[in-house]
Amino acid sequence: MIVHLIDGTYELFRQFYGIRRFSKGEEGPFAAVNGVLHSVLQMFETGATHIGVATDHVIESFRNDMWADYKTGAGIDPALRRQFAALEEGLEAMGVAVWPMVELEADDGLASAAHLASQDESVQRVSIWTPDKDLAQCVRGDRVVQVDRRANQVRDADAVKEKFGVEPVLIPDFLALVGDAADGFPGIPRIGKVTAARLLNQHGPIEDFPDSELGERRELALLFKDLATLRTDARLFDSVDELRWLGPTAEFESHAERLGDTRLVKRSHEASVVA
Repeated sequence: MIVHLIDGTYELFRQFYGIRRFSKGEEGPFAAVNGVLHSVLQMFETGATHIGVATDHVIESFRNDMWADYKTGAGIDPALRRQFAALEEGLEAMGVAVWPMVELEADDGLASAAHLASQDESVQRVSIWTPDKDLAQCVRGDRVVQVDRRANQVRDADAVKEKFGVEPVLIPDFLALVGDAADGFPGIPRIGKVTAARLLNQHGPIEDFPDSELGERRELALLFKDLATLRTDARLFDSVDELRWLGPTAEFESHAERLGDTRLVKRSHEASVVA
């Protein structure tokens, strides 16, 4: 079987701004939620059987206590923010495994789910659906891969090495050195992508760097590495069987009505026959 893990927060943002470009702000209050639900149903229609979705129930996490400038929910469009809970409720009503993350982030949820699923010998592949470079650290050979829908690319370990210049396991070190603007930490001054890859390929992880390379900046680099390292110890499920979709729940019709898209009901029942 193939286990598909989806970054629900990213998909909600993608749908929200994609729809807004065409609707000019006149979209329905749950248009982005409906877009995500339809895209998940399309995956079931095309053969997916096991899907889990991680969301940022709150944007802030334990990392905000580690670094004052780490990303927050400030500046999120209120119309988008109001759809966070509706997405989680809609997925649950549709019968999809959903993990709203609070102390951890959605990325940690995906990393934890990938770790758990990859331990099951019946799982042929784990596909992590997000373009977020953080998740590249979870890629293992061609069994745990990253699917970048935006670039229309599936990245195995070789593709990660080609893109970043380092093996997946060194992605946290790479991000620590070059920074991650999306997450709010700047990296180490005067170390760009090429230099970071060269240093990591030469010395290995930051902990193994000679003192001459980072000097007084070592402690800061290790802090950024900790920020960039995804947690894999969240117990999101006991068996991958919990991710198998069995169709919508009895409550889904009423949810679809509240979301203003009753097409979801017919489509979900038809997709459940395929799945």
